[in-house]
Amino acid sequence: MSLHFSSAEGAALHGLLEETIGDIVVQIDAKGFLETASSNITELGYDLTQLLLKPNLADLADKAFGEALKTYITLILSGGPEESGVVDWLEFPLVQGSTHQESEMASRKARWYALSLRAISDERGEICGALGLLRSLERQRALESEIHSGALTDPMTGLANRRTIRAALGRHLEAQGDGVMALFEIDRIRAVFLQYGQRTVDEIVWSFAKFLETMGEDSFEIGQFDGGRFCVLLPSLSGRESRKWAKQTLQTYAGLTLTPTSRGPRLSASVGLAPIEKSVDWTLKQAEVALVMARAKGGMQVAGCGDVSLGSGRAAL
Repeated sequence: MSLHFSSAEGAALHGLLEETIGDIVVQIDAKGFLETASSNITELGYDLTQLLLKPNLADLADKAFGEALKTYITLILSGGPEESGVVDWLEFPLVQGSTHQESEMASRKARWYALSLRAISDERGEICGALGLLRSLERQRALESEIHSGALTDPMTGLANRRTIRAALGRHLEAQGDGVMALFEIDRIRAVFLQYGQRTVDEIVWSFAKFLETMGEDSFEIGQFDGGRFCVLLPSLSGRESRKWAKQTLQTYAGLTLTPTSRGPRLSASVGLAPIEKSVDWTLKQAEVALVMARAKGGMQVAGCGDVSLGSGRAAL
């Protein structure tokens, strides 16, 4: 039997097939029985090549959702939804096929899938079945989470990225909170790159990120500003307290990175402090100015602007 697709059907099916990466493509007849499916349907425990009787698509759903799935299939095979190009998704827990090992089935909780169908017609224009996609919601949620996480965090360190830190700083200012922002930078990171290469730099940046996490308090917000620079929001500390914490942090880091031989780099860091005030850009600019002053004094320094400018100096070992 040859199949005929109207322009609307063709556009809708093209849209479906564009999304098939990781999805299971299915084709059903006019009564809802599976005719063909992509090979990855075996992930569900169904091997259509080994079945004498093909299952009805509605039988794939858990009993509590079987009627809803039957209604959806009937709607599609009757010609609905009527809106051209509209593809609806029905979510339901799926029943595993018999080829799955019992131990595996017992260890798994209900696996939820979403189904989208589009009717297909023969050369006479009569609906003779439907094509559709079965999509794992577990996989989709994991992908969405990964994309969302990637937009908010630095992929190497896992810390909040610059965009997220700016947003956090903006929320803090809107709440009329005070506190201090600390901008850290690993000293002589460019020289380390020239001597040891990018892999060593990446390891240093990653380890410094983890170090800051261990030194921070629950109220602190830590992020990677860029490259070897890290931003820490200290909403719970005064200017004096922030200087004390910054000096202690630099001392601890330098002490941890002392090397017994001359093969590895001796690492240290500097930090610029600025009060959280006026605006996001103002606060960041003040912190950057303070960091420049700290680095200009040879590194391993704490410097501040505004209300945290007093008492800056070298974080002695």
